[in-house]
Amino acid sequence: MPLDIRLMAFDYKKMNKKNLLLVLVVFISVLSGLLLGNMLSVRHIGSGLSGAFSRSGAHSKIDELLSIIKTQYVDSVNTNLMTEEMMTDMVSKLDPHSVYIPASDLQKVNEELEGSFSGIGVQFNIQNDTVMVVAIVNGGPSEKVGLLAGDRIVQVDDSAFVGKTITNEKVLKKLRGPEKSKVKLGIRRNNTSEILHYTITRGEIPVNSVDIAYMIEPQIGFIKVNKFAEKTYSEFLNAIAKLKNQGAKKFIIDLRENPGGLMDQAINMVNEFLPAGRMIVYAKGNAYPRFESKSDGKGSCINSPVIVLIDEFSASASEIFSGAIQDNDRGLIIGRRSFGKGLVQQQMGLSDGSAIRLTVARYYTPSGRCIQKYYEKGKSEAYEMDILNRFKHGEFDSRDSIHMDDSLKYKTVGGRTVYGGGGIMPDIFVPRDTSDYTPYLNKIINYGYLYQYAFQYADKNRSTLKKMKNWMQMDTYLDQQDLLTKFVAFATSKSVVANWKEINTSKKFILEQLKAYISRNTLGDADFYPLLYKDDMTVKKALQEMNKKKK
Repeated sequence: MPLDIRLMAFDYKKMNKKNLLLVLVVFISVLSGLLLGNMLSVRHIGSGLSGAFSRSGAHSKIDELLSIIKTQYVDSVNTNLMTEEMMTDMVSKLDPHSVYIPASDLQKVNEELEGSFSGIGVQFNIQNDTVMVVAIVNGGPSEKVGLLAGDRIVQVDDSAFVGKTITNEKVLKKLRGPEKSKVKLGIRRNNTSEILHYTITRGEIPVNSVDIAYMIEPQIGFIKVNKFAEKTYSEFLNAIAKLKNQGAKKFIIDLRENPGGLMDQAINMVNEFLPAGRMIVYAKGNAYPRFESKSDGKGSCINSPVIVLIDEFSASASEIFSGAIQDNDRGLIIGRRSFGKGLVQQQMGLSDGSAIRLTVARYYTPSGRCIQKYYEKGKSEAYEMDILNRFKHGEFDSRDSIHMDDSLKYKTVGGRTVYGGGGIMPDIFVPRDTSDYTPYLNKIINYGYLYQYAFQYADKNRSTLKKMKNWMQMDTYLDQQDLLTKFVAFATSKSVVANWKEINTSKKFILEQLKAYISRNTLGDADFYPLLYKDDMTVKKALQEMNKKKK
């Protein structure tokens, strides 16, 4: 298979496991734009498509129409804008994942999978109309000049940079730029009255796709992968090697909320777990000859027990990985039914620097399943509402609410029945946890008050919190700080009425989230996920199943 064939995947803001209907509605309302705006890509196919268009009678007819409008229409018309709109409309009538990418958006769309970008090396959050530095990338340009977590960016290149008009997009536009270019920042720091000025030379910032790799229990390594990008496989190999050196003999691979990405990365990763000659995935299309990928038997974890975690936001390459593990009876899939994206896109550059990402094939799991869910050409609205409809139908709460089509039965290597037609159905279903749900919890999540308070608390107590050696010490220390009472006072100041009956129902979840995000804001991701997942129902189920295995 040529390496320029990739799986397009949607992107989304990572959503909390307790997100409620309002959050889902917001997610669905922006999903269409995210599907078109943050897809994962290929960059080097060139201008072959433009040559094909120039020989097309249809293209000549479009040019002729635009020329007539430009020269004869009663009013002045922006024909360039009309062309952009026409391109978007034409491609959208094909399928939900084919897309036209304007030249102005192409770099941003491609950047996520490139494995790095040029910037200053900070994680930030916008609170109270101010850019707050949440964390500094180790070894990055900002660390070298002395920026600190908790700093406020109030000036960029000697101009004020605060206020209600500040957005994430504007911050990224200001802070990112060509490598070796410079940006001047004005910083407000706690306990410092004057504005501090730093000139930072932008450099390469890694975009990691392995969030965390740690020993969750003796002999059990846990790896969370957030996407499949150019360097995902190498990151994954490093994670495996690190955990094996720490005594890991079994692995839990967390692909929840992983929107997918590059097919070759998923193929290489799953090859680490399969004996020789096993089918990993195959793809075919009308003008796309059948391609098959099989394992070579040289993987590093062929005899290691493995469990894969998925949910409704696990898509495309995540489904290739989990489908190959499941169909080869290589390990358990635990969680909820995946997204259902089984189309292969090829990106083709146009002469003006824009591109189209065109669906050229469907991919199939080893048993023959196409896990692409149903869609009608040119009717994207129903497709985009699928996740919300699953939620309304109760699929997140009960496996029995999912109708499986008997005409789409397939058999795994070991003879187990699996189903096609829309996502990967887990071997063990874990419903979402609604035990902590209350209207109070809904409000503080939807308004982001948990995360705001966690940042505020970490910022005020940073010198003490930085002394904690790991998440376990952080957990013990924070248990002694009456966080719940302090948070409720904060939420009350934001006009959230303190309903203690509801607060006590949601207490466990509120404290788990606060402690995890305080730990992230001071110690980083390595001490965030272990605390976040300490009582995670899906992780607990995976550990129960893994501990049944002898090796």
